[in-house]
Amino acid sequence: MSLAGPPADPLSCEEYGYGLGRPDGILVIRYRAAGVLEFGQRRQDFLHQLYWSPDGVLSTRYGTDTQFVGQGEAFWAQRAISHEVRGGDWQSVYRLCLREVPPPLDGLRAGAVSIDAEAARLIQTLARPGCAEPEALTARARILSGLGATTRAYVGHHAIGPGFAMEVARTMSHDPGAAITLEEWAARLHISVKTLQRDFTREFGMSYSRWRTLLRLRAARVLLDTHPVGEVARRVGYASPSAFVAAFGKEYGCTPGRYGHRPDDTC
Repeated sequence: MSLAGPPADPLSCEEYGYGLGRPDGILVIRYRAAGVLEFGQRRQDFLHQLYWSPDGVLSTRYGTDTQFVGQGEAFWAQRAISHEVRGGDWQSVYRLCLREVPPPLDGLRAGAVSIDAEAARLIQTLARPGCAEPEALTARARILSGLGATTRAYVGHHAIGPGFAMEVARTMSHDPGAAITLEEWAARLHISVKTLQRDFTREFGMSYSRWRTLLRLRAARVLLDTHPVGEVARRVGYASPSAFVAAFGKEYGCTPGRYGHRPDDTC
C-alpha cells in the first residue's frame, strides 16, 4: 500500500488478526490518511482481499475495467488477481484478508459486491481492540454471509421499498458519469417517473437529481489529487469544467483546484 500526497500527511494503520494461519482466519486492517489512499496488488499475493469504506466512494480497477464502488458495496479480489483501489482524503478504508472465498462470491474473480448493514457493522467491530477470537471468528462467518455478487443481492440487502431506486443506485454508483435521465431509467424499469422519484425519496431522502449530484461529487473527491480538473469533470459526468466547478463550490465551499492542492486545514 502506498500513500499519495506529501510525505508529511499522517497515516493511520491498525491491524487486527484472528485465527491467522487457519483457513477460517481473518486479518482486518483499517487505514485512514490525510492524502489519497492507494492500494496496488501484485500477482504473487496469496490472500483474497475485500475493501470497504463506510464514509466514501472507492475508485477501483481490475484489468481494463475501472469503476467506482458506492454506498452499501465493497470491492472483492481473489488472490493472484492484479487490482487497484483508491480512497479519498480522510476516508476510512477497511481491508479484509482471507484464505477462503466467501460462498456468495464463488466464481467472482474481482469486482464490486454488496454488503449488508450487519456485515458492515461487524467489520468495524473487528477493527477495534478487545474483540475475543471466538467472537471474532463468529463475526467473520456472518460478514462473509452478508456479501452478494448480484444486483438482486444488493437490492435485497438495502431496499426498504420495491427496490427500483436501489437498482438504479447500484448501476449509477459504478459509473457516476453515465448520462441517463430519470425518465430513461423509468422506461427501462417499466414504471412511471413519479413511482421512481417517490422510491428515491423513500430510500435516500432526496430526489434522483440530488442523489446523482452527491454521487458525482463524492467520486470527484477521490480523483482530484491525481487528475486534472477537466478530466475529473468529464469522468463524473459534467458537460463542462465550469459546470463542475460551480457544483463543487456550491457543495464544498471551495473550487476543485483548491481542494486538490489544499493544506490540511482548508476545504
